[in-house]
Amino acid sequence: QVQLVESGGGLVQPGGSLRLSCAASGSIFSINAMGWYRQAPGKQRELVARITSIGSTNYKDSVKGRFTISRDNAKNTVYLQMNSLKPEDTAVYYCNADLSLWYDGILRSYDYWGQGTQVTVSS
Repeated sequence: QVQLVESGGGLVQPGGSLRLSCAASGSIFSINAMGWYRQAPGKQRELVARITSIGSTNYKDSVKGRFTISRDNAKNTVYLQMNSLKPEDTAVYYCNADLSLWYDGILRSYDYWGQGTQVTVSS
């Protein structure tokens, strides 16, 4: 059974920083890509940042230069360092992982989501 466990959310003042972590566990053959999405009240879930197995990254335009995504392959963990936070960054942040698992003798790709962690930027 595969799980994604997130941590690091909370309340921070504008201009502050937070670091989110997401650890994948279970019978994982490989992690193809991991990313962070967010969903604010009344809005659709959107991609914030994503990193592939070879370290290629992409970011939502509004977070470029402020957020940094990284991963520790040995720990199956992805991080999101968020600096210069703004009130418009307030949302529930979800970890996402594209994983390769053995199923019925066949290596297949599956999409997993974490439970979400609240990030609130407010004075």
